This record gives sequence, C-alpha cells and structure tokens, in this order.
Amino acid sequence: MATLSLRPPNRLRHLSDLDENRVLVLPRGALTYAGFIDWVSSDDFPEKLRVTYFDGEVSIDMSEEAIGSHVAVKTAVYRTLLPLVSDEDWGEIYTDGILLCNEAAGVANNPDGAAVRWATIEVGRMSFITRKDLERAIQGSPDWVMEVLSNSSVHKDKRVLREAYHKAKITEYWLIDARGEDVRFDILLWRKNGYAAVSASDGWTKSKVFAREFRLRRDRNRRGAWTYTLDAR
Repeated sequence: MATLSLRPPNRLRHLSDLDENRVLVLPRGALTYAGFIDWVSSDDFPEKLRVTYFDGEVSIDMSEEAIGSHVAVKTAVYRTLLPLVSDEDWGEIYTDGILLCNEAAGVANNPDGAAVRWATIEVGRMSFITRKDLERAIQGSPDWVMEVLSNSSVHKDKRVLREAYHKAKITEYWLIDARGEDVRFDILLWRKNGYAAVSASDGWTKSKVFAREFRLRRDRNRRGAWTYTLDAR
C-alpha cells in the first residue's frame, strides 16, 4: 500500500516505516491540527517523510516518485520559475520538501512547489513557523502551489488538496498529470465556489500569479526517456 491514512477513531501509535529496522511513532495528538504541527516540527519527526493533515486525517505517502512522469516534470517547472522569480524580485519559490500549513483550512502538506510574493508576506497573509531559530514551515496563504500527479496521489491531489487549498485561499493551483500519452497541465484559479481551470489557447495557459502564459511540452532525450520544457512568454 503506497499511502497509509489514519483518522478517528483509529488511534494506532506504531506504523512501520520504509526502514524495516525502525518504527514510526505517531503521537495521539497528531490527529489534531495543532498536534500535527507540533509533531512535524519536532526533532523526532523522520527526515524526508511526506505527510498530509487535512480535516482530522493524517496520510503518509510511502511511494517512490517516478522519474519520467514526476521528478522530471518538477525539474522543468523549477528551471523556468526559479530565474523568473529571482530576476524580477517577485518573491520566493520553494521546491518540494517545504511544509505548508493553514490553520483556517485545517491543512498541512508538502506540495511539489509553492511560491509567495513579497507583498503577500508584507501584509501578513503568509508567515513562517520557527523552532530553535530555524524556519521549519510556512503558514497562511501563499500565492501559488503545484502538485504533480502520481499513481498513489490522484485522489489526494485532485480531490482532497484541491478542496484544502481552496479553503486556504491560495490564489493559483497548478495540477500536472504526465502519466499518460499526453501531458495534462491545468492552471486553476481561486473562485468563491471553487477552483476554475483557465482555458488554454494553442497550448498556452495564462497564469494570473506570474503574469505570464505557460506551455508544458515534452520530448524524448538521447536515452529515450521523457524530458520536459516549461515555456513562458
């Protein structure tokens, strides 16, 4: 099983980790938002473990990311957005591994990418969780998040997180699916009643947050594997 979920009244305390010689201890309080934040911010939390909290449920993702349909996609997006954000002094972009927390939405998750404008930080819509003088997580509402679908994350990315990110009032959600014959690249904009997909024109889709149009394409590289390019204009 790639993803393990716990919710009340299931109060299991010991879960086998990827390392067969270790045991992951899930504190009882981790099934509340405050308890979950305390757990993942503590020194006892296993490094590189991907977990999600939403609406009283903790999901632990134990699957490996496919290189051709997941890792390579993220690399292409970062390759384009990182210099764009830096050159224009736009704000900050965080690659996967960052913990995003929003108490009002009751969600804490490790997105495949997140970005925030300086103005958003300056008005207090997003801040940082600090422990022992180290910034351990971001909290509030960044301007942008991205999720790349894998076989084990379809329901979470398309249903659970779509609802959670909307509750968190995150302006733009990029949802990418490169598992099939064609790449699906959706830019979802926050609307009062839910996210709405931006219509593409000749393969280009407009981002309100980055004030650009983007196109995600892929080709075979020299060893026959997929390589991706995120064009911007």
